[in-house]
Amino acid sequence: MNNQVGNLLQTFLNLADSNSLSIDQSFEHLLDSSSCDADQSLLIDRALKLGSILLEAGNRSARKRSSVHNSLTWALPPDLTIKLFSMLDAQSLCYAAATCSMFYKCAMDPLCYANIDLTTVVPKVNNAVVSTMIQRAGKALRSLKLGIVPSPTMSRGSCQPLVYGIRNAVEVSNFSWNDKKTRQGKESSTLTRYCLTPLSGDKGAAGAVLRGLHLYNIERIDNTSLCGALSACPSLLDLEIIGLHVDLRQTLVSVSMNCPLIERLFFESSKTGRDDSLKIPTCVHLVNNCPNLTSLALRGFKLYDYNLRILVKGFRKLKYVDFSTSYSITGSFLRNLGGDMGGSLLEVLIFRDCMHLKELEVARLFTSVLAGDFRFLRYLDISNREGLAAAGDSYGRCYSSSIIPTKQVLEERPDICLLAEFPSEGSFVDVGQMTDSDISSQSSQLSSRASDACSYAAWLYVGGFY
Repeated sequence: MNNQVGNLLQTFLNLADSNSLSIDQSFEHLLDSSSCDADQSLLIDRALKLGSILLEAGNRSARKRSSVHNSLTWALPPDLTIKLFSMLDAQSLCYAAATCSMFYKCAMDPLCYANIDLTTVVPKVNNAVVSTMIQRAGKALRSLKLGIVPSPTMSRGSCQPLVYGIRNAVEVSNFSWNDKKTRQGKESSTLTRYCLTPLSGDKGAAGAVLRGLHLYNIERIDNTSLCGALSACPSLLDLEIIGLHVDLRQTLVSVSMNCPLIERLFFESSKTGRDDSLKIPTCVHLVNNCPNLTSLALRGFKLYDYNLRILVKGFRKLKYVDFSTSYSITGSFLRNLGGDMGGSLLEVLIFRDCMHLKELEVARLFTSVLAGDFRFLRYLDISNREGLAAAGDSYGRCYSSSIIPTKQVLEERPDICLLAEFPSEGSFVDVGQMTDSDISSQSSQLSSRASDACSYAAWLYVGGFY
């Protein structure tokens, strides 16, 4: 029977070389020979069905031949192809998957979605995209990045929409953390407070293996949704939160309860200087429950020295500290640190634009460095666009201090990169007369020099732990 069908099909396919006009005339003659209209309709339906079947069979065979051809000409075996695809950004991975069935099969491997980066320049990613990516990753998921990240090089709308409606992934280390301030209120992400729910799906399989979670400017995520996501991530090592409308205390409580292995915590406030929710019990619980923390950044919060002293002294492995643009910090928490009392492993200290950082406390810090403390310190930033708080005058500002032994530190510790950038005298704006919008605007303009410290911290984290 198969031979008969094959021979008949071969004969039928030979008609492809015939003149199309003659085939049309023959088909019309066949219709005219039918006795009734119903028979003619049946012949037409069969002709269309047969044509569709042949077209589908031809396309399917062509894809198979292309896959065989690609498998013979593609130099890499499937395991190395999957490894290569796992290094691609979302756009490139989707393009590769659309190339051929062989690439599609490789691109659907969970390892290709181990590190999901769905950060965009403008809002394009929705919950469905996130859910699909996380489901594809399954238990292979290791890191997840979501939200709006301003591009340092591309103007708005300068690139074409990608597959799944997202834009090319943006390298996070290249943008200024506070550039997002200019975009708030102008753009709202299509991600909702439920965008992290897939981490808890399938009995929490994806969240249980997640090591890194970075969230940027997702306006609809609140305390409940964030804490719910963290509760599903017991293996989290790296948490970065920028521009979310969440409470510092509640977030740190959730981290201390659910993420005991965390090593890096970067948290930048969306309401600079107005979140003063951090309390002593929260600091104590965080120190006791997360002993592996090596990198801590709390930027734009209202922080007090007694809380910071608990944190810096308590985390015995701490190497990186960044409290830029935070309010109420005087620097007194650093007294007697840098040695046996704690903070001895610190390599990076950043206090850029801390409005209440005191000249006297900075001088004490420098003196302790000269005395042999902070032996591993390699990067120190005390720059302030409004100068330091002057010694003995709570309202005065210092622009070039004579009591800070800057020169001696640079001479005796040439291994330290010291940034001490201050404005010319007389440019100080009275903090008491600044409005909330002024404060937010002023705090959003960190020098690009601070990005060096972020890159250095990333090197410390990757080189030291992976």
